[in-house]
Amino acid sequence: MGWFTSSSAANKELPADIWQICPSCQAHVFKNEWAANMKVCPKCNFHDRLGCRERIDLLVDSGSFREFNQHIVPSDPLNFSDAKEPYKAKAEATVKKLGISESVITGSGDVAGTRVVLAVMDFRFLGGSLASGTGEKIVLAIEHALRFKRAFIMVSASGGARMHEGIISLMQMAKTCAAVAKLEKAKLPFISILSDPTTGGVSASYALIGDINIAEPGTLIGFAGRRVIEQTIKQKLPKDFQTAEYLRDHGFVDAIVARKDLKSFLAATLAYRQK
Repeated sequence: MGWFTSSSAANKELPADIWQICPSCQAHVFKNEWAANMKVCPKCNFHDRLGCRERIDLLVDSGSFREFNQHIVPSDPLNFSDAKEPYKAKAEATVKKLGISESVITGSGDVAGTRVVLAVMDFRFLGGSLASGTGEKIVLAIEHALRFKRAFIMVSASGGARMHEGIISLMQMAKTCAAVAKLEKAKLPFISILSDPTTGGVSASYALIGDINIAEPGTLIGFAGRRVIEQTIKQKLPKDFQTAEYLRDHGFVDAIVARKDLKSFLAATLAYRQK
């Protein structure tokens, strides 16, 4: 019974870093399988968050993306500082860590051969918060779409307005919506993709005013937090409240599209527009 009692292979332990634990169902998934499946759990279909560059790679044709307005960085109009550190230092550290200049990346790229303009938010950048730099980059991207008569695709991932910039950050809600109105006037499509989470001032402005609003499965979409709403209205909210599925059923979201189908959905939508 030597094969049972002694085996060099059996005594070897698997390296701990080969597993990805699903945040939703706690299933152990091989990291290479997790990456190949675009950070979607094969067990429960949980869609984990993507960074902005991962999202761009998912949506546009390989090698076609050209970023612009990288020079726009966070400003500090209030000289804000919390109990830990100044906002300026926190922003600079985030820029250095992530290698992006703001909570959104903008540029142009091809989706199945059709040239579009994209703005893709990144939740890792101070919670994907909407600030003056974020709003400026989105508006300039829309103006680029207007200039070259291209569709505009926005991928939102945000906790809301950036409190460090006070009223300046709140002004970006009106500023970006005014730019979106120009797209409508020019009859250029605005496709809004809501990813987890899309909340606060972003959900209350450009994220939900697309010609087509689509979301990934299970995306958290809302304005105020669930607990705040329940305490305010003194009622218990439905279990699926503020999910993409709830918003679709109540007319705020047009379609829920699995991550693996996002690019083909966009390609079909853009092709329909060209007919």
